[in-house]
Amino acid sequence: MRNNEDRLGTNPLKQDSNPLQQSINSEGHKIAPLEFMNPTEVVLLPSKGMFYPQHHPLHRKDSIEIKQMTAKEEDILSSRNLLKKGVVLDKLIQSLVLDKNINSDTLTTEDRNAILVAARISAYGNIYVTQVTCPSCYEKVKNSFDLNEKLEKIISEETAVVANISDNGTFSFDLPNTKWNVVCRALNGYDEKELIRISENKKKLNNTNDSILLDQLKLMIVSIQGLIDRDIINKAIDAMPAVDAKFLRNTYQKTIPNVDLNHTFTCSKCEYSTEMEVPLTADFFWFK
Repeated sequence: MRNNEDRLGTNPLKQDSNPLQQSINSEGHKIAPLEFMNPTEVVLLPSKGMFYPQHHPLHRKDSIEIKQMTAKEEDILSSRNLLKKGVVLDKLIQSLVLDKNINSDTLTTEDRNAILVAARISAYGNIYVTQVTCPSCYEKVKNSFDLNEKLEKIISEETAVVANISDNGTFSFDLPNTKWNVVCRALNGYDEKELIRISENKKKLNNTNDSILLDQLKLMIVSIQGLIDRDIINKAIDAMPAVDAKFLRNTYQKTIPNVDLNHTFTCSKCEYSTEMEVPLTADFFWFK
């Protein structure tokens, strides 16, 4: 069993034998040793663990323990190499999560958002001030967001009936037009990276269609009518009626709870008001 007295430096029998456990002030008196126990906090998971497979450490778990940000995490956020590779937030989440059996890339996008918001609040407070481009007058203005507002979206009874959640983390429902039964899974960190890669490739190829909506559907759908062949699924998605595609996206968003990052934005220049989503980038943790 781990000896907590030794670990914390509070065992009186071993205090004098370890010079690192004691310090002497200018007057020659012993002073209390420095303790490096990093505070932790429990973050409620929007997914409640329902969208993880049975072998995942967070299967059916409604919370995760993270440590509070330190200078080490600020060093991660300021790494030019990590920023250039686009993995700075992945490295941050991995550093914050206490259970090292959990791979941050396997966390659902929604749970990753919850961890980032909680870490930002505990480190710098709940008020986030950032520069926003007004959709109406295109002026860049500063806007303040309260991150404590509406942190979690809950699965409604209507959605729970439409989408049947399995014990393995997938959920299924029928499309209104084709009547196809589709099985979906929650997107995770791996999928976020894949969508970024797809988007960057489209830019390199000067593809005029830079939308990734179809690519999202292809990642989230596990099977259609019981068929799991990826070529068949991709062809079915390409031919899917718009009404079914819209229903699928809406049902996905309603089924998987998320941190509500939408806040009311009012332009200080033209007084235009709209709902705007707080962007979760590395800038989210740096403020002036």
